[in-house]
Amino acid sequence: MIKNLLPAVRRRSDLPLWETEEHPFFSLQREMNRMFDDIFRGFDVTSPAGRSFGTFSPSVDVREDDKEVTVKAELPGMEEKDIDVSLTGDGLTIKGEKKDEKEEKGKGYWHRETSYGDFQRFIPLPEGLNTEKVDARFRNGVLTVTLPRLKEAKAKGKKVAIKAE
Repeated sequence: MIKNLLPAVRRRSDLPLWETEEHPFFSLQREMNRMFDDIFRGFDVTSPAGRSFGTFSPSVDVREDDKEVTVKAELPGMEEKDIDVSLTGDGLTIKGEKKDEKEEKGKGYWHRETSYGDFQRFIPLPEGLNTEKVDARFRNGVLTVTLPRLKEAKAKGKKVAIKAE
């Protein structure tokens, strides 16, 4: 609950302000949390009041030149065993599941956080790529997929002359 994050402000009653319900801010905050819960209900996410959105969407960079198409996806904190790359006739699909667990122990306390999120990204690809020689590498949290162009596809390009009127 959000009230656990708020400082305990003491009044004459010696109760925390959030318990006495004296401040109008708290009723506004409850109403906003209720509205966000209603908005996000039915989706595969939880509301900001729940402080957890169950999905992760990696940044993807696609570069294309005469020789190849290169797709780079930033997947920090992931390992190659958690990533699935598949190639179809019309594009490249990158799927994965990110798991993060943090544990901290100290004198008189133990703190543990666990978060999970899955993702799927589809990148449409142009025609004329050699899908037999696709190369995928994973290093330092970055997945790089390289697809070379077919020789026939390189030769098919044609320059079009422009005529001035």
